[in-house]
Amino acid sequence: MNKGGCVYIITNKNFTVLYTGVTSDLILRIQQHKEKFYPDSFTAKYNCFILVYYKFFPSIEEAIFEEKRIKAGNRAKKIKLIEGVNPDWNDLWEEIKQW
Repeated sequence: MNKGGCVYIITNKNFTVLYTGVTSDLILRIQQHKEKFYPDSFTAKYNCFILVYYKFFPSIEEAIFEEKRIKAGNRAKKIKLIEGVNPDWNDLWEEIKQW
């Protein structure tokens, strides 16, 4: 049985860096970003901890495919994707942490 997956985009407080990731446990993964669980990681180095986009998929393979598609796009495409669901660039952490 396939486990679902989630693609997400996080940013820093000035919205200058966009990081696209994939996970099977969105809550745990975003919590790790916020706590800089991996202190030498890209997201820790650039202070990316604000969740601005996420989308679930029935399988992790579909999520990985979408992550690669998003990463292949330019910044303008990522901004359009984010603003399509989160025009104010709110931190969606408050929305998901209660699950």
